[in-house]
Amino acid sequence: MDFQKLRPVANTNARASSSRSGESHYWRKFRSPVFVKEFAPVTSIHFVPNVSTFSTIDSSSADAALDDDQHALDAPSSSRSAALTSSATSSQPASASARQKFAVTTGTRVQIYSMRTSRVVKTVSRFSDVARSASFRSDGRLMVAGDDSGLVQVFDVNSRMILRTLRGHSNPVHVSRFSPNSTQILTASDDRTVRLWDMPEQKCLRTFEGHDDYVRSGVVSSDNPSLMLTGSYDTTVRLWDARMAESGGQAMAMDHGAPVEDVLIYPTGGGGVALSAGGPQMKVWDLMMGGRCMASISNHQKTITSLALSVHSGADTTATGGLGGMRVLSAGLDQLVKVYNPADDWKVTHTMRYPAAVLSLAVSPDESHIATGMADGTLCIRKRDVKASEVEQREMERAAMNAGAYEYFMAGQVGIGGAGAGGGGAASAKGRAGAAQPALRSAQDDFRVESVRKRKLADYDKLLKAFRYSDALDAALRKGVQPSVTFGLLLELIHRSPKGGAEGLRRAVAGRDDVTLEPLLRFLLKHAANPAYTDLVCDTLNVVVDTYASVLGQSPLVDELFGRIWAKVSDEIRLQRDLMQVRGSLEMILASSALGAATASAAA
Repeated sequence: MDFQKLRPVANTNARASSSRSGESHYWRKFRSPVFVKEFAPVTSIHFVPNVSTFSTIDSSSADAALDDDQHALDAPSSSRSAALTSSATSSQPASASARQKFAVTTGTRVQIYSMRTSRVVKTVSRFSDVARSASFRSDGRLMVAGDDSGLVQVFDVNSRMILRTLRGHSNPVHVSRFSPNSTQILTASDDRTVRLWDMPEQKCLRTFEGHDDYVRSGVVSSDNPSLMLTGSYDTTVRLWDARMAESGGQAMAMDHGAPVEDVLIYPTGGGGVALSAGGPQMKVWDLMMGGRCMASISNHQKTITSLALSVHSGADTTATGGLGGMRVLSAGLDQLVKVYNPADDWKVTHTMRYPAAVLSLAVSPDESHIATGMADGTLCIRKRDVKASEVEQREMERAAMNAGAYEYFMAGQVGIGGAGAGGGGAASAKGRAGAAQPALRSAQDDFRVESVRKRKLADYDKLLKAFRYSDALDAALRKGVQPSVTFGLLLELIHRSPKGGAEGLRRAVAGRDDVTLEPLLRFLLKHAANPAYTDLVCDTLNVVVDTYASVLGQSPLVDELFGRIWAKVSDEIRLQRDLMQVRGSLEMILASSALGAATASAAA
């Protein structure tokens, strides 16, 4: 028997929706989130950054200075000396395994997680007060963190020993970052000062004073270690230049209009664009034009707490010969993480929801992990599979950018016109035909033969034909598929049960985690009150509850959706009860009227 196409269930209220975009498809690849409950709010998350061109210049001298000064450390011992020598004197670049970790600052400790297993591998708890802003050096061997007592400490990641203690701040230190040149550290504190430290000599090189309130955010430009951007609760964003002697080192100041929670500088090869977040607004500043505000974006309902950059997101499906465009991510107290496309007038291209207010956000340099920390102490880790070709392409682009290669800046378009360059131009154009090909002009005598195309089956029809019930259900739940088609698929799955009991639907629903179960629950929640689909919604929910009854209560996302479905069903039951009461009252009135009319006619 030939396969019959799926017949949609009729629905008079069906409306066509937009097709699922490639942007959303990319961000949904971050599947299987891992939720970890920490002891306190997660205030900071930091991955090991990429190695900068400045890191290879001074890292060996900095590590050698650390080795020379090891006897001046507090409480010296033979074990401390051996660990310091092994971790700090090596000038070799860190291995790939050494970079597969990230630091999570929570309470009075710093947890170091493995990116491969999403589990804690080391815990640093040598703080006398609440820890703040732990961050790695680009080689992944050293970590710096501040605390609420005003101390800044440098740790050896392997041994967790304190290598340096920087004293100078009198209030809590909320910013502690390594400079790209590996020898300096930027710190900012609630004492309204910003300090630049020399790590080998353990002394303050420069103190920047200009903010009138707490300084809660700061970053060093990855393109120029002399430039530092800080944000304060005095509503200003200030750019500092360590080379300037006048104006206290302040190069420019911008008014954000609200207490600034986080700042970023684009890694664009010149550090010309900066971002600031405060209140429900994110602002874009053109540093090359004296701090002119380029854009003001407000898509959050509450305060934006953290910003992150996805340099090569792979989300731009229109890009040719690259890894995709840059994306900016923002997290807020409204429990949302939003993704912006700077090239498309800062439009929001994707939104991720979380069960609590988000305080910290970070994206791994290889674009494989998104980590978020929440106010209730929950750490969420999302990951996606990165192909070997993507890793190779990223390394090639990074090398081309560091070398200033012509091919990088032309974005793969150098093949155009190569044939006329002479000296093997045709061969080079042929070799680059995949990157860019010139359009072929057709002559007037040419004619085109029309081809007859067969009507293709939809994705859910193909998967249903191959008995891949779970994949067929996922395809029917995508954006752009009408609800009538999705319910038609659910009905077909129920009918594909030779022994009864909706075994086909049970196979499609089973074996899911909270991320893959979320689209189905949201779909059922949306149509739970639609009379045309009430029976199918109830049958599907019964199968879901029977399948996952033993694990309910373990996922905040699924529990929230079940709670919303329960509330909607309760409202519908309450409405039906009220309608039945109205119906009973009307029947009594009509019966009384009919009885009165019959009595009057009998008396007449």
